[in-house]
Amino acid sequence: MLEELMRECRNWFVTQNGVHLGEFSIKGGSIALPFLRAGQYFRIVGSVMNDGVYQYGNCSLRDETFDGAVWAMAVPAEFLRLEEEIKAWRTQYENAANSPFQSESFAGYSYTKSSANGNSGGSVTGWQGVFASRLNKWRKL
Repeated sequence: MLEELMRECRNWFVTQNGVHLGEFSIKGGSIALPFLRAGQYFRIVGSVMNDGVYQYGNCSLRDETFDGAVWAMAVPAEFLRLEEEIKAWRTQYENAANSPFQSESFAGYSYTKSSANGNSGGSVTGWQGVFASRLNKWRKL
């Protein structure tokens, strides 16, 4: 989910001088990156089997050697808390939000689903719409 959220914001929180290019080897499910601290997030780009966002010292990678890049990231704690809130929201509401049914009527009972922004009769917005105002401070063009 973290990678999806960063992609939505077009912000990878790359540290200054944080893009490291070269040949990297992953052995035994881990990679040695002396420029990272334990618990720091990083992104692998250019790998065949491991492209993505990981937390250093807390991930299991597939063994390979690749020519690519490793991006050192400084992800704000507030962004990580928002990610947890979005995951909880998705668990609770996403199936209903993605339903093609906007209203229903039977046996004298009817309802119309309201959108996440409170407008009834409109289409329901996903997590991107619900959390848009809180994500805006991290968005990059």
